[in-house]
Amino acid sequence: MAQGLLGVLSDSGKPVIQLRLAGGKRKHYEGRVEVFYNGEWGTVCDDDFSIYAAHVVCRELGFLDAESWLPSAKYGRGEGRIWLDNVHCSGSEKSLAHCPSNGFGVSDCKHSEDVGVVCSKKRIPGFKFIRNQLSSDEVEDVRIRATYSHRKRIPITEGFLEVKDGGKWRQICNVDWNEMNSRVICGMYGFPGEKRFNVRPYKFLAKRRKKNFWGFSVNCTGNEADLAECKVGREIELKGNRTCEQGMPVVVSCVPGRAFAPSVSIGYRKAYRVEQPLVRLRGGALIGEGRVEVLRNGEWGTVCDDDWNLKAATVVCRELGFGSAKEAFTGARMGQGIGPVVMNEVECSGFEKSLTECRFNSEALGCSHEEDAAVKCNIPAMGFNKRLRLSGGRNPYEGRVEVLTERNGSLAWGSVCSDSWGTMEAMVVCRQLGLGFASHAFQETWYWQGDASAEAVVMSGVRCSGTELTLDQCLHHGKHIQCPKGGGRFAAGASCTLTAPDLVLSSQVVEQTTYLEDRPMYALQCAHEEHCLSSSAEQADSTSYRRLLRFSSQIHNNGQSDFRPRAAHHSWVWHECHRHYHSMEVFTHYDLMNLNGTKVAEGHKASFCLEDTHCDEGIQKRYECANFGAQGITVGCWDTYRHDIDCQWVDITDVKPGDYIFQIVINPNYEVAESDYANNIMKCRARYDGHRIWMYNCVIGGTRSSDTEEPFPGLMTNQLSHR
Repeated sequence: MAQGLLGVLSDSGKPVIQLRLAGGKRKHYEGRVEVFYNGEWGTVCDDDFSIYAAHVVCRELGFLDAESWLPSAKYGRGEGRIWLDNVHCSGSEKSLAHCPSNGFGVSDCKHSEDVGVVCSKKRIPGFKFIRNQLSSDEVEDVRIRATYSHRKRIPITEGFLEVKDGGKWRQICNVDWNEMNSRVICGMYGFPGEKRFNVRPYKFLAKRRKKNFWGFSVNCTGNEADLAECKVGREIELKGNRTCEQGMPVVVSCVPGRAFAPSVSIGYRKAYRVEQPLVRLRGGALIGEGRVEVLRNGEWGTVCDDDWNLKAATVVCRELGFGSAKEAFTGARMGQGIGPVVMNEVECSGFEKSLTECRFNSEALGCSHEEDAAVKCNIPAMGFNKRLRLSGGRNPYEGRVEVLTERNGSLAWGSVCSDSWGTMEAMVVCRQLGLGFASHAFQETWYWQGDASAEAVVMSGVRCSGTELTLDQCLHHGKHIQCPKGGGRFAAGASCTLTAPDLVLSSQVVEQTTYLEDRPMYALQCAHEEHCLSSSAEQADSTSYRRLLRFSSQIHNNGQSDFRPRAAHHSWVWHECHRHYHSMEVFTHYDLMNLNGTKVAEGHKASFCLEDTHCDEGIQKRYECANFGAQGITVGCWDTYRHDIDCQWVDITDVKPGDYIFQIVINPNYEVAESDYANNIMKCRARYDGHRIWMYNCVIGGTRSSDTEEPFPGLMTNQLSHR
């Protein structure tokens, strides 16, 4: 029955392995070295192991290099095979599998000799992780087979449970079946919980159908991520039609999360109330994955990855209306968060209703955002990717957007009008297709030969907020198509990517660098020409003064890919004031508003040259404004615009003394795609007495729960609450 994955070979003929760090109390960058090969996890013996081998291990795991290695099972004894012994690496190998050794499984060691490593905390910038490419299953497949009347429902939440064994689908006898088993099945299929159902129609159907029972019962604890992890129970005596005479085939009935519930059912609406969530996901490329953030003392913070595991991850997933967790990520795999680290050393039983009910240490000493925990959850099969496609692109990640719609009583593919088409709309397309984030939104697609039968425009006026799971959930014109340009070359297109940048402004730097300057008009001629002053400056005398609210902007790229301007080199604009080219004409908005949100100082749209001013340790600068150089912000670097640069201000000459809100928005037009737009806005309280200004309580949008009005309402993703 058990199907292990055989030793996989790469194109070069060398074995493909997967590595992980394991063991007891440890940080995410250290642990016992474990190797997945030939369908099972095993360890590495410490004989002849060296710092060079440790470097290879750490780089294969996405760290810059190794700091040290530890012999004699310092992280505890492993289990299973000892896959490698007498490993001799030079340090330049791409994989531990490429280093000379005795060969896989050839060892005279015991688990008391299991080797461990301590890697550098720093990640390799832009490192692409292998996502679960190696796995093994105990049974070939599992399915919930809906009855005929329920077969067209999406998602399928109820039906006979069947397992595939020996190439045939078989039922399981329900004599020893319990709720814990159903809970595991529902979790696998993306549902947070199981529910009772009407047995009578199933009994009736079971009597009429030919049965083919599996020869075992199943014994799950309820915490397993997959049926394959449950223990096989007692053997069932197979007696043809008399098998399982005391029972019937197992039926499973699951409760879907709010986002996936069929709208026809009033019961689901009652079951799931929209309320202030305590946990949310951020920065994930796909539905049901992201960095875990928790609301504590009115402020959103992150979770440290010490002891982070699948049990805790599953509590998060179910709490948010998804199924069980597929993976529990460590080491800020979904990008670094901001704000405090509010939970550490989380211990869950797996049955808590919320992560906040688990035991945890509120002291996060030694934890940084480089250790932010994240999850990947099982989600229901909604068939989202079957109703949309990218056509004509050079690869599956780009092309003209084509949607499946009903025309004249039959389903047909058509294109989307590109009027109002932008990054937000492309983001929804990429997410619906399971292709991650949008890298670009295209309003012309003549260079992509889409399907000739899909030329007709079937969707127009599309406006998305960003949280929608499908394009048809966005606002659009419905059946009344309005597309003056027509489709064809002007059909909407998109390109997608699994990684994206994430810009975050330093609120601390803004608070610390704010001051007022009175500057004469004759010294502001250049800035005036670039529209950096309020409109009253038009009539101002050249000897008069303007009062400028000055501050520094320090913008950090916390994401997983570089922030690059959309405009090509040839379209950049030379700015005389700054003496360099600006690659983004509107990169930030600066505004001063009264407490009601009305602008009192005419904020201006600041354009920027983008470059790496400083980088985190171990990261090289890539972008520089001088000499018409390449522009952008590297992952782990920041771009600083100092307070003493022209236009790095708001003109408050006409503002009366009082209390105000100062606001900065980065990338306000969503010109460049990011993994999280919610942290692109910063608001500060400002008190102006006519002579001095105080800037205080600066917060990044969405970090305080009291900010009920979301700055970018569409992108508070996955805020589903399950009770």
